[in-house]
Amino acid sequence: MTDVVQERPTGWLPPTERQQLGRAARREAPRQAIAAWEAAGSRADPVDILQAQATSRVPELVGIRYGRMLQSPFAFYRGAAAVMAADLAAGPSSGLEVQLCGDAHAANFGVFATPERAMVFDVNDFDETARGPWEWDLKRLVASLAVAGRERGLSAKQRRVVLLETCATYRRAMREFAGMGNLALWHLKLDATVIQRWQAQLSRGQIARTKGTIARARGKDHTRAVARLTEQRGGAIRLISAPPLVVPVRDLPGAEMLDVQATVQGLIDAYRDSLRPELHRLLGTYRVVDMARKVVGVGSVGTRAWVVLLVGRDERDGLVLQAKEAQASVLEPYVGASPFANHGERVVVGQRSMQAVSDVLLGWLRAHGLDGVERDFYVRQLWDGKGSADLATMAPNGLQVYGSMCGWTLARAHARTGDRVALAAFLGSSDAVDRALTRFAEGYADQNERDFRALEAAAGAGRVHADAER
Repeated sequence: MTDVVQERPTGWLPPTERQQLGRAARREAPRQAIAAWEAAGSRADPVDILQAQATSRVPELVGIRYGRMLQSPFAFYRGAAAVMAADLAAGPSSGLEVQLCGDAHAANFGVFATPERAMVFDVNDFDETARGPWEWDLKRLVASLAVAGRERGLSAKQRRVVLLETCATYRRAMREFAGMGNLALWHLKLDATVIQRWQAQLSRGQIARTKGTIARARGKDHTRAVARLTEQRGGAIRLISAPPLVVPVRDLPGAEMLDVQATVQGLIDAYRDSLRPELHRLLGTYRVVDMARKVVGVGSVGTRAWVVLLVGRDERDGLVLQAKEAQASVLEPYVGASPFANHGERVVVGQRSMQAVSDVLLGWLRAHGLDGVERDFYVRQLWDGKGSADLATMAPNGLQVYGSMCGWTLARAHARTGDRVALAAFLGSSDAVDRALTRFAEGYADQNERDFRALEAAAGAGRVHADAER
């Protein structure tokens, strides 16, 4: 009888060897070292970095971006992912790679509806997603909590509790995930049942506010998007005009040279090709009605973002899709170019890899703009039961619970896309990495305040133009 030799899958290693990889990485890059923060002497001017980004954006919208960033140090932090990417790349690295969110600050987590209409908590922004060292995401998260905690008026002691618990939750979760089966981990999500367990640590008032956030998210669906963004014009449904934040394509320079209906339909046809085959017919049951440019976010302001209005059975059956420009990730100068030819596909694949459940209509396309330049976009439903917490009003223990939820969620995303066994071995069972990252977070919050003041000074000196929010 011939013996059958069962070959290992490519890249497969037993858990013991993966643990050894994690411990070896810890020797090469000690946990204290990867969490140290000290601005390099050759550190680039943060305003220069932001101005370099502005060159690829819609010129008349750049001032809105600066205006939003100047509202507070936390608002600045939200828009300064490129600044922090350069800082993170200048430090030591663990060498253990995962799929990074790339902009994992605390406001980029929230609740949204699954296709089954259940509510889950997850990461919700992937514009900068790329593969890279796991600690870059966790550093971005904990530093954001330090910045938000200062803005909320938390004491240094209160912030320390929040930061330690966020890091400890990430570390303990990774240890748990390291012992799970691959498929069990893939199906894991932070759903309403798990959210309720986290809520048990809150006061009645905080629980009520959390339930209110979830209830508002449930109501923020495609029907609400249609109601908020459309009006009857000439007996037909059309997108509203609210310049400069919402501008119908018919009102933009160069649109008079286009057959708008045919152009938008062509975009939808190109996007349809990126969807799963069974969704082609669903999208085909809608007809294109209108399209508008819409300003979104803080860091994203100035990139091309469109909303497309479609109707299905009749005008009461509307759907609003968002097509958002996908430029190269701010991480790419440091981790290498994306393997995807289309940055929209990069965003979509990264999102599907990291999220427990993603929008079924998530897709991508490449198209020429009104200026004739070809650009990449990713497409999703504008609102699909999405909601976010108000960090500015959270009590200290509320921010602690929220930070823990973010830490658990980020660990699950990293465990799905990296070597969770090696990561758990690197993190260890002690709180050494928690304490180190807490020191980093406070040090980087100091740096963020200096960078915020630098942008204020640049605006005051006329080096950059900032528009007040209208």
